Amino acid sequence: MISRTEIFLFEYQMMKTPCHIKRIYNPTYRKEGDLIIAGFFSLFVKIQIYMGKNSFNESPFWTFAEPKLMFRQYHHFLALQYAVDEINKNPYLLPNITLGYQLLNNFHLEKLAVESALIWLSGRNPVIPNYSCDRQSNTVAVIGGMSTMLSVAMATILELYKVPQITYGLFDPLLNDKVQYPYVYQLGSKESTLHLAFIQLMLHFDWTWVGLLLSANTRGETFFNDLKEEMARNGLCVAMKETIFLSIFFPFSLEIQTPTSMCSVKCGPGFKKTSLENQPICCFSCTPCPEEKISNQTDAEECLQCPEDQYPNKERDHCLPRTVTFLAYEEPLGMTLACAAICFSLLTVLVLGVFVKHRDTPIVKANNRSLSYTLLVSLSLCFLCSLLFIGHPTTATCLLRQTTFAVVFTVAVSSILAKTITVVLAFKATRPGSRLRRWLGSTASYSLIFTCTLIQMCLCGIWLGTSPPFLEMDIHSEPGSIIIQCNEGTLLIFYCVLGYMALLALASFTVAFLARNLPDTFNEAKFLTFSMLVFCSVWISFLSSYQNSKGKAIVALEVFAILTSSAGILTCIFAPKCFVILLRSEQNTQGILKKKATP
Repeated sequence: MISRTEIFLFEYQMMKTPCHIKRIYNPTYRKEGDLIIAGFFSLFVKIQIYMGKNSFNESPFWTFAEPKLMFRQYHHFLALQYAVDEINKNPYLLPNITLGYQLLNNFHLEKLAVESALIWLSGRNPVIPNYSCDRQSNTVAVIGGMSTMLSVAMATILELYKVPQITYGLFDPLLNDKVQYPYVYQLGSKESTLHLAFIQLMLHFDWTWVGLLLSANTRGETFFNDLKEEMARNGLCVAMKETIFLSIFFPFSLEIQTPTSMCSVKCGPGFKKTSLENQPICCFSCTPCPEEKISNQTDAEECLQCPEDQYPNKERDHCLPRTVTFLAYEEPLGMTLACAAICFSLLTVLVLGVFVKHRDTPIVKANNRSLSYTLLVSLSLCFLCSLLFIGHPTTATCLLRQTTFAVVFTVAVSSILAKTITVVLAFKATRPGSRLRRWLGSTASYSLIFTCTLIQMCLCGIWLGTSPPFLEMDIHSEPGSIIIQCNEGTLLIFYCVLGYMALLALASFTVAFLARNLPDTFNEAKFLTFSMLVFCSVWISFLSSYQNSKGKAIVALEVFAILTSSAGILTCIFAPKCFVILLRSEQNTQGILKKKATP
């Protein structure tokens, strides 16, 4: 306990020799230099002890520093120390001048900040107003004032001596009044942009679901309104908002002398965000990207369409280049079909050679050799036209392949129809007094073939004139591939062309079936019936499969149908005749023919 006598002696010594008085505790630190900057921080706490119960007996007294609180603002001192050291090490900033500093305390209390300012001005502790006890006045500026109240309290003393004061707290328009506070300079930016710094902080750490603690004042509400608007613009959400009376001088805080900083888990590549009903924007679900689309970033709002020459990978997080595909000669299927077409065409030519060589034999004469020649030539062309379907499609092949196939096959089928009609007419013409003999000549047969072919050519002309086939790239039929193919244009005319051939085949089948048991010489009606049965079966199967196939499988099916139907006609009609001509020549005589012709 300090006695009244000791207090009286202390005050007397102060009035007698002010610059030589020392206090019991001096909470300052000084680093000498040519120029001194004062730093007012809150490194210590100060507790006041009152000497008596009456107010006139009250007197402040210094006490020790509490270790738990002395490092609360220590980083401010470190920042000042680091800046001074960096300036002193740089020979270009202050050449031949050493910068020093002096640390003082303001304790977050206005009246103690005033006391510290007076201590710094007098150069001694205790406070000695209007005295400068330093050997030389080399102080140039003051750094201090974490809050507006501290800055205002210090400015009331420092501005009397025109000492510049730099505050590092929050920006306050009050301190920006140069009339009232002409020597106060603020380092802090205006709070109108401070919320943007918080937005950057949240974006950097991926905090999308945060709680806010705001000071219960106008500054806190203003800050919240600005922050909330900017958060909504950046897809950030407020999980909770609480207002409190803060003892420190921040209008807000961010809380995670909550259990997770995100309402929903991030959507990885290959997914997109889908908003949840009646939920904040930060609460969403992750939906896989649909086919043909990808997302290559986290939390994608929408999935992106791959370019036409690319396709999504299995994870749908990036696009892969497509491979160009068509029924090529180099692949096994294309090579097999091409070889089969050439072999069957050569075989047909070989059969034609056999018939030409044995054209004067009874079996060739009996079956209308001119129609047989026409049928064999058309079959050989049928095999060869399938080559137009194999290889890299072009505009020319797209225009030619279906029309060529239709016309050549019409010639073949109409030749068979002419053969069947000839068989029936030959039987009817053998009766006495029959007038059908004039229809047995080759003129009538070729007129029928020409008429049937002309009708098909007209259909093809309409097809090419209205909606011709064209070259296209199909990117949807096979994932990862660009199928180069011929689009048939309008399927209606295409089916009309096929339907017309089917009508001719059905007519040939019907006539041949009715004439199969006629006792004509080497009656080939049975073989014609089988050939048309094979032809119709093949193309009916093709049409049923055509609707369910995609890409080059359609082309392969059509080539297979062309080869199969042509081979069926060649085998059913001409194989028995070649067998007799080449291996049973003894049966190829006029006597045998007459014997077989007898019912």
